[in-house]
Amino acid sequence: MAIAVGVGVGEWAWWLALTLGAVPLLCLAVWHSADAWYHAAFFLRHGGRRRLPPGHMGLPFLGETLSFVWHFKLARRPDDFIAAKRRAHGSGAGIYRTHLFGSPAVIACSPAANKFVFQSADNFGIRWPVPELIGHKSMVNVEGASHARLRGIILTAINRPSSLRTIAAVVQPRVVAALAAWADMGTIVASTEIKKVTFANIFKMFISMEPSPLTEQIDQWFGSLMAGLRAFPLDFPGTTFHHARKCRRKLNAVFRHELEARKKVDKKCDDLMSGLMCTEDEQGKRLSDEEVVDNMVNLVVAGYESTASAIMWATYHLAKSPAALAKLREENVAVSESKGGSLMITHDDLPRMKYTAKVVEETIRMANVAPMVHRVANRDVEYGGYTIPAGWPVLVWVRSLHTDPVYYQDPLTFNPDRWDKPVKPGTYQAFGGGYRICAGNMLAKLQITIMLHHLSIGYEWELLNPDAKINYLPHPRPLDGAAMTFRKLRA
Repeated sequence: MAIAVGVGVGEWAWWLALTLGAVPLLCLAVWHSADAWYHAAFFLRHGGRRRLPPGHMGLPFLGETLSFVWHFKLARRPDDFIAAKRRAHGSGAGIYRTHLFGSPAVIACSPAANKFVFQSADNFGIRWPVPELIGHKSMVNVEGASHARLRGIILTAINRPSSLRTIAAVVQPRVVAALAAWADMGTIVASTEIKKVTFANIFKMFISMEPSPLTEQIDQWFGSLMAGLRAFPLDFPGTTFHHARKCRRKLNAVFRHELEARKKVDKKCDDLMSGLMCTEDEQGKRLSDEEVVDNMVNLVVAGYESTASAIMWATYHLAKSPAALAKLREENVAVSESKGGSLMITHDDLPRMKYTAKVVEETIRMANVAPMVHRVANRDVEYGGYTIPAGWPVLVWVRSLHTDPVYYQDPLTFNPDRWDKPVKPGTYQAFGGGYRICAGNMLAKLQITIMLHHLSIGYEWELLNPDAKINYLPHPRPLDGAAMTFRKLRA
């Protein structure tokens, strides 16, 4: 009996030792298998003459998606995602290999590397993880002559001074009415209310639609579309990505219906959709229906979600920065008084609003609404002693520049006065760079400036939860949506 017990214990000990030894080895093999696979494929193609950028491909199939989600959503420390790569592999050339959004990729995260990608039009094309969500024919997804043609039309419609003057006059009455309504409410969730007024103004400017049950539904569809842009591309019922594709099809139907209605009755509106429908290029060619629809969806995404998010962050930071708010208020009251007490500002007033401009720039820098910009290597590209393989997506990680203490002193502190001095070249890339710099950058800044003007001259607000945690996906925002008390400014 004693011998049998001894043998049994010995067998258990042997299996336990084997398990404890084998499991870590198995985990290690799995962890490095994807990296080994891509290294082997790269070696078979190039031999030992070239090197992949430093980094790691993460787990098979998932890549570094779990790490990305951990840093951005669970740990709520998004800058540690890039910091971990720098600690593990050094700063070097400022590029790292990874596997994100279902594909092997290279991250660019230094001023020089980002500039190289942005300005090398021949080497790098455009690629969103799923182009159909933004639109295959939208300006952000086309290249060459098609891109230049679309960009010229859109710049004419929204960024030239005459357009901005008209826009300033159109959007302000709704802003004034919304702020008065917020004061009557007393307590608001800033992210929700700002989205409502920004969305209403965007739809008025872009498609001449007034608020209605339909626009409320469209708002929800756009929200789901935005969530899908940052989601893992798993397309089956129940996933964020699958729902985003359904919402995109619904948005297509709405815009196509409006487009067809305008054609049937020869309806002409002084808005962006009519501008896209009617504008001709140098050869007298108009945009196709698909081009109009795709670009309308793209422009609403760019002009609505990102701008509303930036305005929300402006109210958030100003509530926690009373000195900055006092300076902002002083400047805007002076502008109003110089116009005989007029509440409305015009595009021509902007050059006098120097401190307001600094608040706008600092808000955009800290908001980091789009942490990365998507490109793709058109061919094998050599940079910094490494090869970026043809066909690999390149993620230009602009957030890492805006929050790096090497480039900005106390980068997570809201300090508009830092803009008294020019920033270091290449360290401010909120609107991208190169020939694809955001076409709506002036429109976005104008909308933020208008909101700041009316907020500062007439209202005061306090955050209900100034230490609320931040959620960084799909866009950064406080978990409570920046809930605040809101009232008219005391005389």
